[in-house]
Amino acid sequence: MSDTDFRPFDTMLDEAQALRVLQDATAGADDGEIFLERRVSESLLLDDQRVKSASYNAAEGFGLRAVHGEVTGYAHSTHMTMDALRRAAQTARLAVGGGGGMLADAPSPTNQRRYTDADPISGAAFSVKLDLLREIDDFLRASDARVVQVSVSMAASLQQVEILRPEGQRLRDTRPMSRLNISVIVEQDGRRESGSAGGGGRAGLDGVMARDVWQAMAREALRIALVNLRAEPAPAGVMDVVLGPGWPGILLHEAIGHGLEGDFNRKGSSAFAGLMGKQIASKGVTVLDDGTLPDRRGSITIDDEGTPGARNVLIQDGVLVGYMQDRQNARLMGVAPTGNGRRESYAHAPMPRMTNTYMQGGDATPDEILAGLKDGIYAVGFGGGQVDITNGKFVFSCTEAYRVKDGKVGAPVKGATLIGDGATALTKIRAIGNDMALDPGMGTCGKAGQWVPVGVGQPTLMIGGLTVGGSAM
Repeated sequence: MSDTDFRPFDTMLDEAQALRVLQDATAGADDGEIFLERRVSESLLLDDQRVKSASYNAAEGFGLRAVHGEVTGYAHSTHMTMDALRRAAQTARLAVGGGGGMLADAPSPTNQRRYTDADPISGAAFSVKLDLLREIDDFLRASDARVVQVSVSMAASLQQVEILRPEGQRLRDTRPMSRLNISVIVEQDGRRESGSAGGGGRAGLDGVMARDVWQAMAREALRIALVNLRAEPAPAGVMDVVLGPGWPGILLHEAIGHGLEGDFNRKGSSAFAGLMGKQIASKGVTVLDDGTLPDRRGSITIDDEGTPGARNVLIQDGVLVGYMQDRQNARLMGVAPTGNGRRESYAHAPMPRMTNTYMQGGDATPDEILAGLKDGIYAVGFGGGQVDITNGKFVFSCTEAYRVKDGKVGAPVKGATLIGDGATALTKIRAIGNDMALDPGMGTCGKAGQWVPVGVGQPTLMIGGLTVGGSAM
């Protein structure tokens, strides 16, 4: 499947008529578009040596939007017909009211591509994929007698989008995605613990199906489970914390990233609202959101409004220098869109969303940072968390963490949670490692009921004075 397979204005809708309908709907508006989408997806789950689920889905539809000031009119349909388009236009038109707006400039086109347009689903036969899941299960059970349960899932999708704007501009993008996840449960002396690993990106399944790749994931899941098997109860109290590189960047994403999205700042509901140009983080802290990284899970050639994906600096050497913007919020704030207008599907209007959000590395080695931790926690992996965007307060649970005293990494701890707020945590970063890493490609971000794929990353960091919640075992 390729770009040529999804051209609704060539095969399903009359482009000239659709353009006239869109122009009528956006007359007097500030912005608008028709967003058309086709998505196919496949997923397989092997759980405890049985095929628990196998699915294949295909969906297509369009959304029509008219924007006037802060008001958005949006209607969508699964029917790719002119009648459905006209009805959607009538609904969206209600937002424009008396009009009086001036249509915003169209996005600048790009000839760059950040990923392949090949269909990852067709890269291997269904039977081959299923055999691989069973092979992973067998591999883990043969690796350690303490393995009592294995769960392996594989997913792939291809999203094709086409955007028609009121001035007649047409933009297209084809977006592949693949992912492999492995979870394992081990048991010893009546105690059970789990570990998981996975990865993927905007590429075919051949990457995660390669033997060296999936074996590394399987070993990592087993390693984490065995570490947790000997973990002690986590301590509680206010202490310094060292965060490992890569996936722990999810804390940065949640506690800081959402607060730097344009809509929250325009409305004044973010903890970072009104602080542009101010020192909000320790010196040396530079945070970016970058949708241009090749083949990464959060990357986008163009966003869901047609703006090319971009490398946006948000915090430079501790100073707030930028927000992530879609077209509407950028216009209302008097700045340029940043390529962060994203939506879950044709059934949703776009909003400012992160792509790949990460902190750049510093000069310290990880060993130097750990040696400077006198009494605290070394957090390597994270699970779920909760964040309040208005004040940046967060609670995150650790899936792998260790007790550290006098610079020596000691026993693993179980049940540790990190509690704090993003704005304060930024100012308490005491050391930045030279080992910046991106996550393996497994992030999905939720906002206002919409879910989109994202990437995170960071180097090893020391943050002073976080509250650690412990556990009793």
